Amino acid sequence: MFCRQQLADFQSSLESIQNEGVLVLAGSVDPLDKAEEMIAATGVSFPVAYGLAAEDISRAVGAYYDPEPPYLHAAGFILTPNGTVAVGCYSTGPIGRLSARDALALIIHFKNAA
Repeated sequence: MFCRQQLADFQSSLESIQNEGVLVLAGSVDPLDKAEEMIAATGVSFPVAYGLAAEDISRAVGAYYDPEPPYLHAAGFILTPNGTVAVGCYSTGPIGRLSARDALALIIHFKNAA
């Protein structure tokens, strides 16, 4: 669940992240047409899921949810190779988002610690 700035941020670091063997995936509550606009505006080349049910996703991953209009505040996760959450970053407003730089640093740290 990324915002426009996060999408652009992760796109700008995508090659470095992929060089670590990591995939990037974003999710949005927007319908397809709005998601496509966001993808075009940011130049994102990684997968973006769209049409997510905000309340359901909130319950599933713990992201903060506002009912009117229904939307999720940004949440970012770094998963281990077996799919467990290594790091979760939850925003409750317009700040406090996982940056690509921080994500890459954590990924490298985890790989070096293994």
